[in-house]
Amino acid sequence: MWFLLAFLSAVFAALTSILAKIGIEGVNSNLATAIRTMVVVLLAWGMVFLTDAQGGISQISRKSWIFLILSGLATGASWLCYYKALQVGEASKVVPIDKLSVVLTLILAFVFLHEKVTPKSVIGCILIGAGTLCMVL
Repeated sequence: MWFLLAFLSAVFAALTSILAKIGIEGVNSNLATAIRTMVVVLLAWGMVFLTDAQGGISQISRKSWIFLILSGLATGASWLCYYKALQVGEASKVVPIDKLSVVLTLILAFVFLHEKVTPKSVIGCILIGAGTLCMVL
């Protein structure tokens, strides 16, 4: 199930980039990000209430609150930078650079989460990095 959900995430992320590039034309990138964020907020809270998960708010630990808030700030910063880059650059160049987040995530997971470094993950990071360079140069 995780693979299907991850694949669907990739499909929706690809659609996001194309739809955003078309929609952002002539619109301030910060305003566009705010509109997109409002849609995401409504969708996310809709899913919370649809699945009756709102009762779990009181059970969230202080540590989880802090890290969820930090994650939200990182997401917001990422989206603001992404939309501005998408507005002034070509989607075919902006998106691959944005996807270097995969390489950075693996490195951070190794360093901070102590996830296992395998030859396969190192080779994958190198290939993703090299592929990104090939696409943008």
